Amino acid sequence: MRIEIDETDRAMLRLLAADGGMNAGALGRVLGISQPAAWRRLRRLEEAGVIAARRPVLDQPALGFDVTVFLGVKLATRGRVSLDDFERAAAAIPEVQTIQHVLGLFDYRLRVVARDIGDFERVLRRRILTLPGVGQVEANVMMSEERRPGPLGPPDPPGGAV
Repeated sequence: MRIEIDETDRAMLRLLAADGGMNAGALGRVLGISQPAAWRRLRRLEEAGVIAARRPVLDQPALGFDVTVFLGVKLATRGRVSLDDFERAAAAIPEVQTIQHVLGLFDYRLRVVARDIGDFERVLRRRILTLPGVGQVEANVMMSEERRPGPLGPPDPPGGAV
């Protein structure tokens, strides 16, 4: 469902992107609105599906996972069964944080965390390269990351702002 989002909603979404655990009282104080008004806005955004979930963002290095690697995976075999088998098997590997089915040179992009490069090599050799249908793998080690909330509303109309 698509809903109208005003500047207060956008400000609330920015706050929640930075700290998903903020309650309506804290949101209201920062936004300069009452707790009930903040709660109503929050519920409206959740019910419309704008806020799909509020989860903690885990600090991987604080948990001992100092290496993040993005893997491009090209399957050697095609067909629906191989996609389902690959996804199910990849989801069973705890170090695999995300599985994205993509269009391009690779069929999948995986985000993998590891304690160090040696640990990543072990995960790659023993778990990922043995997944069903894996043909080719390309690894990109993350050097740094900046988290951003993304766009918080419709794009500007063609030809600039009205």
